[in-house]
Amino acid sequence: MLEELKREVCWANKQLPRLGLVSWTSGNVCGRDPESGLVVVKPSGVLFDEMQPQDMPVVDLDGNVVEGTYKVSVDAPTALYILKHLPQVHAVIHTHSPYASSFAALGRSIPVVLTEHGDAFGIPIPCGGYAKIGGTEVGQEAVRVLKQVNLQCPAVLMQNHGVFAVGVHPRGALKAAVVVEDVARTVHLATVKGDPIPIPPEEAQRLHDVYHSKYGQKPGGGFE
Repeated sequence: MLEELKREVCWANKQLPRLGLVSWTSGNVCGRDPESGLVVVKPSGVLFDEMQPQDMPVVDLDGNVVEGTYKVSVDAPTALYILKHLPQVHAVIHTHSPYASSFAALGRSIPVVLTEHGDAFGIPIPCGGYAKIGGTEVGQEAVRVLKQVNLQCPAVLMQNHGVFAVGVHPRGALKAAVVVEDVARTVHLATVKGDPIPIPPEEAQRLHDVYHSKYGQKPGGGFE
């Protein structure tokens, strides 16, 4: 069942530690099949290097296991809430990438001070409020913030927690998570040296519009 999606979700999960976005078994990627509405999720507590496509559980949007023997990720309720309430989204990634999470620990959004940030998102990377983990509360807050920015920035920092990135496909959500961490690292280094110079909002939006219309082989700048 959903073999291609399982391979894609497994591949994206394996990239998280390779790209420095998670440690040990934390973090996860899930992907929804648009036709059936079923979701491939990460198995709980399995080392990324040991994970195989056939290990990926399949659940419905209510969290009922349709296929698989492994327990599902403890973050599944959050991801499923996001997928249920953002129908244009089909992939959710959660990371604890250190530089982005340091902004989350401060409850701060990340301002647009780099052209890379303007290209990718065009607006500050928002930070949601604190929400209890283990249920749907994190998902509710993430959806609130993502709707507030109309998904122009396909990622949100969650206060005292980490990063949630979304996309039409796992690869696009993964790119968003990577860019968030890359931007956060450079902004952190800049703040050590002084006060970063903000890019005016209209210029940040222009950068975003150009990138998403001209970069790469198709529109979207790779955030599909």
